[in-house]
Amino acid sequence: MPNLRLTRLLALIAAVMVAFLAAPKAHAANCYYASAQGTTGPANWNTYCWLDLASFNNKTARSSAGQNFSYTLPDGTVMSFNLKASGADLAQTASPSWTGAAVGNTAFLGIGGRPILYQTASGTTTVTISSITLTPPATGSITNFMFVAADAESSNESESLRFQTNGGTWQMLDRAGPISGSTYPTYTGIGTSTFTETGVAGTVGAYIVGTANPTQVVTRLVGGGLQGTMFAVRFASIRLDALISGARADPADQFAFSIAGTGTGSVLASGTTSGAGLGPFPAAVLSSTAALPLTVALTSGAGSVNDLSHYKAALTCSNSVSSSTPMPTNVATTSFNFGALQFGDLVSCRYTVTPFPHLQLRKALASTGRQFGGDQFSLRITNADTVVASTTTTGTGATVTNAATPQYQASAGSTYVLSEAASGTTLLEQYSATMSCTNAASTSTTVLPGSVGGSIIPQMGDVITCVITNTRRPANAVLEVTKQSFVLNDPVNGSTNPKAIPGATVVYSITVRNSGPSAVDANTVFIVDALPNQMLVGSAATPSFTEGAPASGLSFTPSTDIRFSSAASPPTSFGGCTYTPTSAYDPSVRFVCINPKGIMAGSTGVPPSFTISFQSQIK
Repeated sequence: MPNLRLTRLLALIAAVMVAFLAAPKAHAANCYYASAQGTTGPANWNTYCWLDLASFNNKTARSSAGQNFSYTLPDGTVMSFNLKASGADLAQTASPSWTGAAVGNTAFLGIGGRPILYQTASGTTTVTISSITLTPPATGSITNFMFVAADAESSNESESLRFQTNGGTWQMLDRAGPISGSTYPTYTGIGTSTFTETGVAGTVGAYIVGTANPTQVVTRLVGGGLQGTMFAVRFASIRLDALISGARADPADQFAFSIAGTGTGSVLASGTTSGAGLGPFPAAVLSSTAALPLTVALTSGAGSVNDLSHYKAALTCSNSVSSSTPMPTNVATTSFNFGALQFGDLVSCRYTVTPFPHLQLRKALASTGRQFGGDQFSLRITNADTVVASTTTTGTGATVTNAATPQYQASAGSTYVLSEAASGTTLLEQYSATMSCTNAASTSTTVLPGSVGGSIIPQMGDVITCVITNTRRPANAVLEVTKQSFVLNDPVNGSTNPKAIPGATVVYSITVRNSGPSAVDANTVFIVDALPNQMLVGSAATPSFTEGAPASGLSFTPSTDIRFSSAASPPTSFGGCTYTPTSAYDPSVRFVCINPKGIMAGSTGVPPSFTISFQSQIK
């Protein structure tokens, strides 16, 4: 096909002239991935790293010593070999080698460097690559790798390619389709040590074959026009990233994820979460030249407040190609041993990190501060009857210190109650209280409590903070009354271990406290006590007045400041208590009225009080 041959020859001359005019300096040997799959490229096109032959020197390669090459591959492995050439001359060139080539036009687009050895004249060329050695970046040795050979041109009619290996038998890895039509060269030798591709008429597709662990590969190029070849190392590719589900248990928490050699523990690729976002975060990507056993792992990142025990980590992986490599799906683990990936694997893994439910209760005071200087508050998170997190505040005025319970790691689906209790001089009735809750997991469906003492049933991913805000009430006086009694004597036992039996004398006491900060107006303390049905009170009452600590500041005159009523309903004023008992224990007395005189003091934290005691009898 003379016209085809001329076209390819002119294309090569043009490429060489451009390279000559640009006069680039020889760069360090490298290998390049294609930048795009192309219309006929295989799914795992980006697992091939094509060896850059830009430093190829035809004269050196034809010497008795040949030309030595060394490549630092993407995973840090150093690949070296010696290349010798004989027969028709060769030149290195970019991909595609010409407009009719399959590689570079329909598949494996945008390969960098100059990866092709291309004949400069028709004939037969032999290329011997020997002493192939791969040295890993870490301690150990590489015992399994895939060396790739490919048709870099389009084998037509009398043209052919032959690859011989002393490694594993040739495998058909992939094909690159022709620029038009569907014709491919014929081939033999898959499953043997010699693969031969024989050209046919037309512009045809190309084959990509591989051999495992060779130390020598011999290529014979037969060009009726011109013929070309290219070489690659095939990788197993794995990428690992992380996604935080819901929220972080603490905003400072971060995570590190890595891909490491299972045997050595040497980290080959890694990544971290960062900032306040939930991700996914930039992946750790490893293209491994060798079938190294690999382990993916997740650990706590630098600066984290919480370790991984506060989170559930689930690993899910997928493979873009058909392979027997096991793929974990939603496996709860922080470390997974893949074993050795297969060459051509395109594995994508993701750690999804979800916090276990976390609860915290905080205290705040309005700007008006405390009602009394010694007021403090105890905060509690309870599960059933167990207090699982608590704190008692300190501070003065509107300042609240020790204001939050420890963050508690809860159980999803359990019920928790968020409440407060008084501490120090606090009387909770001197405050109005509200509770507001927020969930850092903005998409959670958990129902948040709206009032103090409310309950919550958290779910995975919840990070809930509730704040109880207390506002002191305006200045007030609040009188609280408590009653108690004890048996003084009875008709059977006298005063020795007396019992509450009919006829027993009982001392009946009424204690009044002012828990508010304001004093009570003069002479306005008025207590009406409804006697229990079984109690009798009369002229034998002998009332007494006892000041509390602190004192109430009131005075009490038994003859004038205690009265009685036989009415059916409680009197509304001291003046309405008009009944005079007719006996020591008068059954007609239904109400006892008490009206001490003076101004009852306000509380300064410990309520002032007084106690009125009088005798009664059990019916």
